[in-house]
Amino acid sequence: MSNIPETGRTRRVTIRLVVLQILVLSLLATLGGRLWYLQIRNASVYTAKATGNHIREVVEPAVRGEILDASGRVLAGNETRLVVSVSRTSLMQQKDSGKAVLSRLAEVLGMPAKDVQEKVRLCDAKTPQPCWNGSPYQPIPVTKDATTQQAMQIMERREDFPGVTAQPTALRHYTGVEGANMAQVLGYLSPVTDDEVGKTADKTGLDRYLPADQIGRAGLESVYDRDLRGTAGITKLEVDNLGRVIGTAGTEAPQTGNNLVTSIDARVQKVVEDNLVQAMADARKTFDKVTNRNYEADSGAAVVMDVHTGRIVAMASAPTYDPNLWVGGISGKDYQSLTSKDSNFPLLNRAIQGQSAPGSTFKVISTTAAVQAGYPLDGTYPCPKSMAIGGREFKNFESESFGSISLEKALEVSCDTVFYGLAYDQWTKDGGIKPKKDPADWFYKTAHEFGLGAKTGIDLPSEVTGRVPDRQWKQSFYDNNKDAWCKQAEKGGNSFSDQIARENCVDGYQMRAGDSVNFAIGQGDTLVTPIQMARIYAALANGGTFYRPTVAKAVMSPSGDLVREIAPHEDGKLPGDQKLLSYIDQATAGVVNNGTAAWKFTGAGWPQGKIELHAKTGTAEVEGKQTTSWLTTYSDDYAVVMTISQGGTGSGGSGDAIRRIYQSLYGVDDKGNIDNGKALLPKPQAELPKFNPDGTAIIKPAAFTADGDPGVTGGSPRVFLDPAQPTGPLTVFTAADAALEPTRGTGRSRA
Repeated sequence: MSNIPETGRTRRVTIRLVVLQILVLSLLATLGGRLWYLQIRNASVYTAKATGNHIREVVEPAVRGEILDASGRVLAGNETRLVVSVSRTSLMQQKDSGKAVLSRLAEVLGMPAKDVQEKVRLCDAKTPQPCWNGSPYQPIPVTKDATTQQAMQIMERREDFPGVTAQPTALRHYTGVEGANMAQVLGYLSPVTDDEVGKTADKTGLDRYLPADQIGRAGLESVYDRDLRGTAGITKLEVDNLGRVIGTAGTEAPQTGNNLVTSIDARVQKVVEDNLVQAMADARKTFDKVTNRNYEADSGAAVVMDVHTGRIVAMASAPTYDPNLWVGGISGKDYQSLTSKDSNFPLLNRAIQGQSAPGSTFKVISTTAAVQAGYPLDGTYPCPKSMAIGGREFKNFESESFGSISLEKALEVSCDTVFYGLAYDQWTKDGGIKPKKDPADWFYKTAHEFGLGAKTGIDLPSEVTGRVPDRQWKQSFYDNNKDAWCKQAEKGGNSFSDQIARENCVDGYQMRAGDSVNFAIGQGDTLVTPIQMARIYAALANGGTFYRPTVAKAVMSPSGDLVREIAPHEDGKLPGDQKLLSYIDQATAGVVNNGTAAWKFTGAGWPQGKIELHAKTGTAEVEGKQTTSWLTTYSDDYAVVMTISQGGTGSGGSGDAIRRIYQSLYGVDDKGNIDNGKALLPKPQAELPKFNPDGTAIIKPAAFTADGDPGVTGGSPRVFLDPAQPTGPLTVFTAADAALEPTRGTGRSRA
């Protein structure tokens, strides 16, 4: 017998021990491999990251580039203001989260403590404006209007104001040069958010957002932000584990942003803005016989476009606002005033975002559609006072009857029933209520060919498409609204809306006769924007070329060198041949000579024989509202379009205003005399401005501007030699004719 004790180890135990040993060895091998990967294979990467842990960046914001008008006048520049800012990080390190500091700061600044506290709180889904939507690590501006005495109080009592700074800072300034507002075109800035900073942290140069950056949020400031923003300067400081600076690891100087030259003429912009406001004010004094109250004229827009390039010379939208309200952070009161329903939303640029039925201004499209469909251009068409279609009576304006007339005369006098008849006949040929497999749909197809139902591509954000209510749209609209219509129909009401709901519940997807005839006169579900109509009438003026509307003309370096030019872009051609375009050109001249706009142009002294204007009036009916005024016009140089919501008839609401805009452009007085020396811009400005060696623009002396504009009451010529020169208020044009329109009756659609 052996003296060695039994271990009790069985084969099963032995296998378990071997497996355990293998597992331990595998873990050790994995750990060793990982250590080798971190310390040897990727040593340089992690060494750089470790080094970065003791590097702190101090950011010096870049000076933002200026936005200039076509002559170099500064529309958006920079000015130095005394800004008081608060470090939220420093506040959070205090026992009361900085409440005492903010209270003392409010007392020094003469502001309510609540306002100061709201300025520095962070924005989220539950926090209303005012709040800070930028990076929480960036100093938050509390006021941009501090006095020197207030700044001295803060800086001399640093122990009472930890984390508070008061220093001169370059802030955006919207100059209002020549009295031009341009709020919706220029846009505004706001701080970059922490999320935006994080998403670009691994990028460099202009692709990287830094906590101190201000970026464009609307208008040109947004679209051309990359050009304007510049590159911030960065000083890298080495710090120890206690955060104390022990050295400098490198410095990058800030680079000023480039300047943006636009095609806007500030003087013309002022004239357009003033005349739009005046037209709306005059409309509010005019009695509407349909609704038995004065017109509300609640909003409007106007566009002046260079017909040969598509460049925008002026663009106005009303109501408007002061873009400087956003500088340094907008107050709660101001934000509410810009976004409440009572404000009527002045942040909207109604020239590219305002949609309404175009009324009879659409008839140039319907004329083209009819000719494309095979109806003779030189034929005659009945213009009775009314037509019965689909069991309903469709009246001509004022129930007038002109007998058999040409398409030219139909445009001139804006005969609805001619276009009703053409559209109904074509609808019947397409199969009526039971359409053919592939209906021609000439009227809808032609509208698309004119660019409607799509964005023009203008270099401004948030443009809308408008709407062409063709068969595809009808089906989609029916699919989305069928349940609501049927639910309303079940209630059994007798209002007009209830009747429509009952019809639509059954067959709202069908293209009915009424839909087609209303479409032919720019009514029904059709929606267009002023910029779309300006583009169409500019194409009629230039021989048929669609240009993409643009506001920016060139990007220039801070020293005045050309970085890149933004050249005109052709997007296509008008449908139809030159014979048709000449025909429409002659017809729209007839509107000014003898037609629906004559009383506001040739009847008011416009020298049509010397400067020929073309026009089409439109008065669109809107369910539940007063009529929308449209007037679309062009000369050899410009397309000028104006629309006023609830503003009356086309010529009545906008005629005087557009005539005065042309008077200012061409130097025409109220008697029709032409003085080229008094013309603001007899030809669109093609060349770029010239610049001094220091980068400031050389503004050519104007022989006649601002207070000396034709039609201005009691003014005298004033010359602007410098964009920084103070500008006084421009006297608003007043109507030469007190009445906005002749006595006219009601109708389904008006001229």
